[in-house]
Amino acid sequence: MDAVLEELKAGVRRFRTEVYPEHEQAYVKAASVPQTPHALIVTCADSRIDPELITQSRPGDVFVTRNVGNLVPAYGEMLGGVSAVIEYAVSALKVQHVVICGHSDCGAMKGLLNPESLEKLPTVKSWLKNAHAALSVANSLTETDENKEERLRRLTEENVLLQMQHLRTHPSVAGAMAREELTISGWVYDIGKGEVRISEDGGRVFVPVTIKGESA
Repeated sequence: MDAVLEELKAGVRRFRTEVYPEHEQAYVKAASVPQTPHALIVTCADSRIDPELITQSRPGDVFVTRNVGNLVPAYGEMLGGVSAVIEYAVSALKVQHVVICGHSDCGAMKGLLNPESLEKLPTVKSWLKNAHAALSVANSLTETDENKEERLRRLTEENVLLQMQHLRTHPSVAGAMAREELTISGWVYDIGKGEVRISEDGGRVFVPVTIKGESA
């Protein structure tokens, strides 16, 4: 017996008996009308990240693509799945906002900081070339007394900012932004704290999304 498969089946059963009945009408509606998501979220493939849960989105609210390091290759350099998702989301689905979402304790960012750890992962190593400029910027800004955690946080932020730059090179995105039909933002999700910090309006500073009683 495949224990992992059985665990997944158990999850499906719980979904069908506990989750689906409570939200049946939402699922029926989602299945009966064309999808009209308002946002595209580009985030990491890390199993600890759940963009629908973080944003409390319902079926059909957000279009999501995930990959190692939440990377967006600049247009024309590595056309593939990510580029196709962006084009479809912006040109066909007409999303109004695109999020690039990085996160704390990112294995991809750790790999950039420790390239020797990628020697047995040649495909990952090649893919992470799309983040090398972020590493260069982070290195140039590193303080002499910066510890490993601070350096990782800096690189994570710089990577999100870099991928936002790459995103703007895609024709569908550039056109929609020029027509003021699309906006973009960069997020960093702290897994342990449940906190999201956002860079918007072209800024480099990531500001926490506060709740009542919190200060920024």
